[in-house]
Amino acid sequence: MLNKKTYATITTENVDALFALPEKVLQFGTGVLLRGLPDYFIDKANKQGLFNGRVVVVKSTDQGGTDAYGVQDGLYTILEKGIENGSPIERTTINASISRVVSAKSQWDEVLKCAASKDMQVIISNTTEVGIKLVPSDATASFPESFPGKLLHFLMERYRVFGGSEDAGMVIIPTELISDNGIKLKEIVLELAGLKGLDASFINWINNANDFCSSLVDCIVPGKLPEAEKSAFESKAGYTDSLAIMSEPYRLWAIETASEKTAAILSFAGADARVILAPSINKYKEIKLRLLNATHSLCCGVAHLSGFVTVRDALKESTFRSFISAMLLEEIVPLVADGDISLEEANAFALQVIDRFTNQSIEHLWLNISVQYTSKMQMRVVPLVEKYIGQNGSAPKLMSFGFAAFLVFMKSKEEAPQKYMGTFAGINYEIKDDKAAEMSSAWASKNTFVASKVFNEKVFDFVDAIEASSVKEVLALVVKK
Repeated sequence: MLNKKTYATITTENVDALFALPEKVLQFGTGVLLRGLPDYFIDKANKQGLFNGRVVVVKSTDQGGTDAYGVQDGLYTILEKGIENGSPIERTTINASISRVVSAKSQWDEVLKCAASKDMQVIISNTTEVGIKLVPSDATASFPESFPGKLLHFLMERYRVFGGSEDAGMVIIPTELISDNGIKLKEIVLELAGLKGLDASFINWINNANDFCSSLVDCIVPGKLPEAEKSAFESKAGYTDSLAIMSEPYRLWAIETASEKTAAILSFAGADARVILAPSINKYKEIKLRLLNATHSLCCGVAHLSGFVTVRDALKESTFRSFISAMLLEEIVPLVADGDISLEEANAFALQVIDRFTNQSIEHLWLNISVQYTSKMQMRVVPLVEKYIGQNGSAPKLMSFGFAAFLVFMKSKEEAPQKYMGTFAGINYEIKDDKAAEMSSAWASKNTFVASKVFNEKVFDFVDAIEASSVKEVLALVVKK
């Protein structure tokens, strides 16, 4: 079994020195994204002698227990599999960043003890997109329910122990996938503090001594290895690991801060250029939203209606690969390369997107990508199409085809209350979208959906062509032309 003793026999690292590092990070969340991204960078920095701090992980519940972390001394393996610069790569790393795991529910006193540690400097969270929310009852609860409530109680204890010293302030980095996550988290913490009636000196300490940093994370971490791969890996490695996870090789962690003090605390950024500290991370959000997320959405209907189940299946097909490559490089990149984003940056990211989609080690389902399809298209794609029309005077061919496939995908019937099913080429699928009823009604009345330039004649010509033949046949003609 992987543990400290085993690790010492298979590494050239000074294991005792790694385990002796002080606890500097309090991490709310045990999810694989945190283990595959922030904890990856912290471990890498520790092994380079840069950050020199370990992570205390806080579980929100007692479910699942912490036994595996205990018997494995917090160690776990990350298997990176994917494509870099067009070539397949495979890397294995044993991560030694986690010191211990505690339960917020049954070990809350241990969490508060961390507030009294002079070494503690950083708080990281990933509590899902709904984790950063206001729960007013947390203002009076002895044990807070929400993550912002827990954070407020932690900061109250730290303020008390250190007498409001500015040096005791924390760098707080939420990684939840919502825009301006640091700003929103701070607003909720301050609102809870107001509801709790905390004094002005504490509020000033929150504002002046602590840095709430918005951040953007980008890495696909599917989680535990499939059983067959796990057995093959353990046989090759010579140890068992119940905490092993898989990730793609691509990683990005952009952290928004203008503070020199914060930059010094986040010294792990020096270990890897993919950790970016910047006064504004807007350009990184824009690049990801338009080149990765928008492309996912534009391809989703095309792929699913073509019979592809996963992203990797679709990218094996040359016509589909040509479609995504041309749409990215010819239509979307020139729109994104504007202002702070150079053409070179946009091109480089687009090529990485193609590599990431081609990764045969990650099973990413198109139906999962289609959840809340309508709002994703509205937020990610509509601005791109409108910008293209504004610049070129006509609609983009490939994005319009993606839009047409989206409309055909959303054609559905209500088979049970609030359950909408689509059917294409004899295959039934459930549409999980808050706008499913609206889109179904629009199809039933042959409505033109919305008054927007994106729903142009080219889109509806493609809709008619898809319904008359098949997505694959029309796509082949579109890519050929």
